[in-house]
Amino acid sequence: MALIHCDFFSHTLQLCTSMYVILPQPAPAPGQPARPAANGRYPTLFLLHGLSDDHTIWLRRTSIERYVEGLGLAVVMPAVGRSFYTDMAHGYRYWTFISQELPELARSFFPLSAAREDNFVAGLSMGGYGAFKLALSYPDRYAAAASLSGALDMAAAADAEDEAWQAELRLIFGDPRQIANSPNDLFYLARQAVASAKALPRLYQWCGTEDFLYPHNVHFRDYARGLGLDLTYEEGPGDHQWEYWDRQIRRVLAWLPLPGRE
Repeated sequence: MALIHCDFFSHTLQLCTSMYVILPQPAPAPGQPARPAANGRYPTLFLLHGLSDDHTIWLRRTSIERYVEGLGLAVVMPAVGRSFYTDMAHGYRYWTFISQELPELARSFFPLSAAREDNFVAGLSMGGYGAFKLALSYPDRYAAAASLSGALDMAAAADAEDEAWQAELRLIFGDPRQIANSPNDLFYLARQAVASAKALPRLYQWCGTEDFLYPHNVHFRDYARGLGLDLTYEEGPGDHQWEYWDRQIRRVLAWLPLPGRE
């Protein structure tokens, strides 16, 4: 595997930002099956961080580099601050960056496939929200998306009676009361994706039963199933900690519809 740290200027954000990229070896590791890239370009997992983290966190708190060895899968880990993967009301245009500029930029730097069937997105907490937001906003770009302990019901989260949280939400979303039935609402995006009649991404969702976001995850699970989305849902004992995400990212990698898997 090759691990690359990129510092670059984002024209969308008008600032320098960073990402880590894991690139596969040209040949699989000993004993591993071959995973050929489409047209010499690698399938790609965009792996998103949570609210208190940055682009380094998956490398620091899991063995993601070791877990993807032999899969023929590139992993792109960008930095988006505390933006909730949104064009902030008072801040930077991180949604435009993550949905438009980053994929094109990464493909200009590295041999990454642009084919829908080769592109996946996953994340934890805020990144779980970002992963489902990307996949449901652009079902024609992503074949699968995974959320671990995701902040999946932002309209409900905006009702929390905490002054600091409300102040942060206003910086990100403007009026938090406007999240529901907007492009920042996963329930709205799910309805829109189904109504589009496009091929829809496969979804994977996990949350610990002691996690403070568990009720929001159950709500999204039931809603997605009611819409007929292809959702694999799992839960188990656990709260909002890396102990569980380190384990579950391995399950996500096993679940991904990578080239060569039936």
